[in-house]
Amino acid sequence: MDQPNATHDGDAALTVRFWIALVLTAVVAGLFGDALMWLLATVEHAAFHSQHYASYQDAVAAASRVRRVTSLVVAGVIGGVSWYLVRKYLADEKSEIDESVWNGTGELSIRRSSLTAVISEFVVGMGASVGREAAPKVMGGASGSVVAGWFRLTPAQRRLLVACGGGAGFAAVYNVPLGGALFTAEVLMGSLALPTVLPAVAASSIGTFVSWLYLPDHATYADVPSYRFSGSLMVWSLVAGVLIGGLSVLYVRLIGWVSHHRASGTTLLWMMPAGFAILGVIGIWYPQLFGNGMDMAHDAFLGIGTPTLFFALFALKPLVTSLCLRSGAAGGLFTPFLSTGAMLGAFLGSTWLHLWPGAPVGAFAIVGAAAMIGSSMQAPMAGVVIVMELTHSGFAIVMPMLAATVIATTLVRHIDGYSIYSARLPSVTTSR
Repeated sequence: MDQPNATHDGDAALTVRFWIALVLTAVVAGLFGDALMWLLATVEHAAFHSQHYASYQDAVAAASRVRRVTSLVVAGVIGGVSWYLVRKYLADEKSEIDESVWNGTGELSIRRSSLTAVISEFVVGMGASVGREAAPKVMGGASGSVVAGWFRLTPAQRRLLVACGGGAGFAAVYNVPLGGALFTAEVLMGSLALPTVLPAVAASSIGTFVSWLYLPDHATYADVPSYRFSGSLMVWSLVAGVLIGGLSVLYVRLIGWVSHHRASGTTLLWMMPAGFAILGVIGIWYPQLFGNGMDMAHDAFLGIGTPTLFFALFALKPLVTSLCLRSGAAGGLFTPFLSTGAMLGAFLGSTWLHLWPGAPVGAFAIVGAAAMIGSSMQAPMAGVVIVMELTHSGFAIVMPMLAATVIATTLVRHIDGYSIYSARLPSVTTSR
C-alpha cells in the first residue's frame, strides 16, 4: 500500500487558496502576539513598575503588601465588570477555540475574542494566576476564522486553519515554533498525519518569525544549564512519572470542576474581586504566585530555592489558579501547570538526592515540568518539545523527560482521559 498520510489530504484539502489563507493567518497571529505581550508588559509596569526589575516576580516582591492586594482587587473589579458585560451582551458569539475546533465549525467571533483576550492579559498583568497564552491562542484562531470566511474555505479547512492560527499564536509568545506546531497537531487536531503537521509547522514558524518584530528571539527561560544525564535522574523519573500522573488526574478534575461551577451573571461582580483579594493576601507571603508563574518555573529550572519553598509553591499554584477560574476569570493554564510541575520536580528531586546524589535540582525541575504539562495536556510529544524549546536545554536528559512524561500521560489517559482543555468543555463532567 502507499504511505497512508502522503497520498491524500483528508477532509481539509491543502489547496493553493488554503495556503494563502494560512500564511495570512499566521502573520496576523504573530502580530497579535506582539500586541498582546506589549499590553501585558504595559499593565505589569503600571501595576508594579516591572521594567525597573530583573523579573515580574522581583517587582511584585518589592511592592508593598497593600499594593499587592490592591492591585488584585482592582483587577477583580475591572475584570468582573468587563466579563459580565461581554458574556451578557455577546452571549451568542463564540470565543472558545478548543470547543470550536473539536465540536463546531471553527467559527469564532473576532469581537468577543478580542475583548476576552484584552481583559485576560489585563488581569494577568495585575497579578491574576492564569496563563498569558490563552489570549494570543484565541486571537490566532479568530484570525483564521475571519480569513476562512474571506477565502470561502470549507468547514474542514476552516477548523484546520483556526487550529493552525491558535498554534501560531501560542508559538509566537513563547518562541516555540516546533512546540506550537505539535500543540496544534496533538492538542487541537489530535492528529500527526502529514496534512495536519505540514500546515501546523508552517503556521507556527511564520507566527514565531513575525513575533520577533517585538518579542525576543532567544529562549523564554534564559541561562538554563545543559544538564547531564545520570542514573539517579533516570531512576527518579520512573518513580516521579507515577506521582506526577496521579497528581495530574487530580488537577485536571479540579480544573473541570471549577470551570463548570465558575461564577456567572451578577455573581461575577463580587466573586471575582473577592477571589482575587484572597490571592493577594496569600501573595503577601508568596509573591511568586502572582501572574502566570513564569518566573517561578525559571527559578526551579536554575535550582534556586529550598525544598520547603518548592513544596509550598507546588501545592499553592494550582489552588490559586483554580480560585481565579472559579471566580469567573478566563485565561490560559499552560504556564501555571508548567510551573507547578517544575516546583514538584524540584521538591521531589531535592528529597531524592538524599537517597541517591548525582544530579542538580534544576534537572529534576525540567523533567517534572515536561511530565506535568505533557500529561495534563494529554500531549506527550508537545510537552517534551515545548520544555526543550523554552529552555534551549534538556537534550542530554531527554530520556528521563520522555520516561516520566510517558508514564504520567498513560496514567491520566487510563484513569480519566481528560486534559486541562477538554475538562473545561461545557459537555464534559468530572464523574467519568
